[in-house]
Amino acid sequence: MAIPAPEFFKQFDQEKLVAADKAHYMHGYHVFDEHREQGSLNISAGDGAYIYDTEGKRYLDAVGGMWCTNVGLGRTEMAEVIADQVRRLAYSNPFSDMANVVAIELCEKLASLAPGDLNHVFLTTGGSTAVDTAYRLVQFYQNSRGKPAKKHVISRFSAYHGSTYLTMSIGNKAADRAPEFDFLSDKIHHISCPNYYRAPAGMSEAEFLDFLVNEFEDKILTIGADNVAAFFAEPIMGSGGVIIPPEGYHRRMWEVCKRYDLLYVSDEVVTSFGRLGKFFATEEVFGVQPDIITTAKGLTSGYLPLGACIFSERIWAVISEPGKGRCFTHGFTYSGHPVCCATALKNIEIIEQENLLAHVEDVGRYMEQRLATLSDLPLVGNVRCKRLMACVEFVADKQSKTLFPEALNIGEKIHLRAQQKGLLVRPIVHLNVMSPPLIITHAQVDEIVEILRECILETAEELRRNGQW
Repeated sequence: MAIPAPEFFKQFDQEKLVAADKAHYMHGYHVFDEHREQGSLNISAGDGAYIYDTEGKRYLDAVGGMWCTNVGLGRTEMAEVIADQVRRLAYSNPFSDMANVVAIELCEKLASLAPGDLNHVFLTTGGSTAVDTAYRLVQFYQNSRGKPAKKHVISRFSAYHGSTYLTMSIGNKAADRAPEFDFLSDKIHHISCPNYYRAPAGMSEAEFLDFLVNEFEDKILTIGADNVAAFFAEPIMGSGGVIIPPEGYHRRMWEVCKRYDLLYVSDEVVTSFGRLGKFFATEEVFGVQPDIITTAKGLTSGYLPLGACIFSERIWAVISEPGKGRCFTHGFTYSGHPVCCATALKNIEIIEQENLLAHVEDVGRYMEQRLATLSDLPLVGNVRCKRLMACVEFVADKQSKTLFPEALNIGEKIHLRAQQKGLLVRPIVHLNVMSPPLIITHAQVDEIVEILRECILETAEELRRNGQW
């Protein structure tokens, strides 16, 4: 890792960059009016847990890029393995009867890390395409086993499973459901978000858990068990607000899946590769053996795009049955890209050699404790943190849990103050979400908490002064 020299930043023509960004670059989740007026925070360099804008200002990136810069930015060994693989083999056809060496090695490694008999891997280009692949695999499996009616899937409200047409439809975050977009509804169903903070008043956590499980079972029976193919679930709901379900939730939902012959699809695009202190969290943290795991993000620590759909021997035995002449007519030009696969293998090697999983257990528990100290502040309704996934939810009234008007954009207000102080958190309407790199230190956790505390108090004072609270 190398901190950029001051001279590095002198190359940028700020005015030209801002103008070109506004004129030509349509961002993901582009907020048109806001971007037209304010432009973007333009990033030029990164080092470990920090990133730098084009003027040289440094920010502690508590968002970890997009839940993904796990081993930190600017690592020489990552750059070297990428360059070496480009020189050796920059691309290879991934379809049908061709394979490349590093893709084979990566699939073997992923099978060794995945729980139980999840020994088969379909490589994709990212998280959305991994979940899209899982959905198509579910269809292929049910048709192959002679159950063509068993195609409905169940997900949760506030879930996020990707941004393709299909995966955005499987997810169901209110903030993602722009009225100008269409969404698939045929054969896709949603049940309650397992957020105990928003459970009905007076309901105990055990009662809430019973309600969630019963609702799931009722939904299956209403649709008809012979028609329901799979349940899609993030172990912890990431973009939906770091929703940590009640103790035992996933195990009981999995038991319902087994009872009615549903596949359990665990979307570990965020939670895998160390974010919860394990390579995969579904079995080790939540006690569930899934049929399919989807992963991306931390798989390469964001150095290059790559995802994977990892699935069981049971599924493989059905779809690959000898003599059937089947072909899984699904794939992407950049599936199993050799440079991306080499990057993933080096990334996993770093996690193992630097014992980052144990580090996450330590620093993650520290982050849980330190963030909890924000709970007594004005505006803070709920603090949710599990290792290196965290969220602070802001409310207008702590007793009733009443939210501020969406137009006030309270999460953005606090985020912008933090940005001025050199800290990046992710604002999602009423929330500030965090997912720092796995290499984060205790001192950096303290920095996050101290800056957030200042920003929350300053924002509360501003709202009082303006008569908005």
